[in-house]
Amino acid sequence: MAPGSIELPPREGAGNGGREAELTFIGTATVLLRYGGFTLLTDPNFLHRGDHAKLGYGLRSRRLTEPSMTIAELPPLDFIVLSHHHGDHFDEVAAAQLDKQVPIITTGHAAGKLRGQGFSASVALDTWASQLIVRGDASVRVTAMPGRHGPGPLAGLLPPVMGAMVEFTRAGRSTFRLYISGDTLMHDRLAEIPRRYPDIDMGLLHLGGTRVLGVLVTMDAEQGMAALRLVRPRVAVPIHYEDYTVFKEPLAVFEEAVAGASLSTVVRTLGRGETYRFEPSQLGSPEAGVDSGDR
Repeated sequence: MAPGSIELPPREGAGNGGREAELTFIGTATVLLRYGGFTLLTDPNFLHRGDHAKLGYGLRSRRLTEPSMTIAELPPLDFIVLSHHHGDHFDEVAAAQLDKQVPIITTGHAAGKLRGQGFSASVALDTWASQLIVRGDASVRVTAMPGRHGPGPLAGLLPPVMGAMVEFTRAGRSTFRLYISGDTLMHDRLAEIPRRYPDIDMGLLHLGGTRVLGVLVTMDAEQGMAALRLVRPRVAVPIHYEDYTVFKEPLAVFEEAVAGASLSTVVRTLGRGETYRFEPSQLGSPEAGVDSGDR
């Protein structure tokens, strides 16, 4: 095992040990992925409709949707990937109810916040640094991707953010590669992603056209389309839209842009609570995968 890697004990029924994967959209940027014997969660946000997320500097945003699962309904988690420590990505419900020993892979800023909340296994990554997680002959490598949450000086007032590349390997062979954009805007450093990772199976795209004090701080449809043309995942799943009052652009704007464009990427939209079951080698064909409301 590589130095500094996280070794997980055998777990009966952990994730999906076969070739099929299951991706469940819970809401906001919270996604549950089960694949290759691993179960991971992204950006845990479990506030209820009407609750307010804390955005810093006294700013709050009201949740407009209900998460499709509670923390009590989650399966046992192997690790969490957290793009940044903001109230709509890691809230007080998550802080109170998640297992304090679960590894959380995130930015240095967020790792410090998490330690203050009692999470003892947070892992801080600089851009392009990675963390290996191992179970038997299977492993997952999480690598921090560049992200920028705001334009110009505003970026310094927002929490540092990272995207992530999550690469699954079994018996030394890469089997599935997932890109998570995080709350980023389009910026020059993203161009390095396809140079380093020219073959990406799936992308989770944080959209919503979020505006704080009128300033765009997450991708809208135009930027989302640019990201797809740059990174070129076989399949993209839009997330992080219509959940909070600061999310200003409805998903329909992005869907209209996709319908009117010629893309190499197949876009799959999931309703909250829907599960996308797929076989990674078949990704890229419009009919690949089955959507289901069942968990």
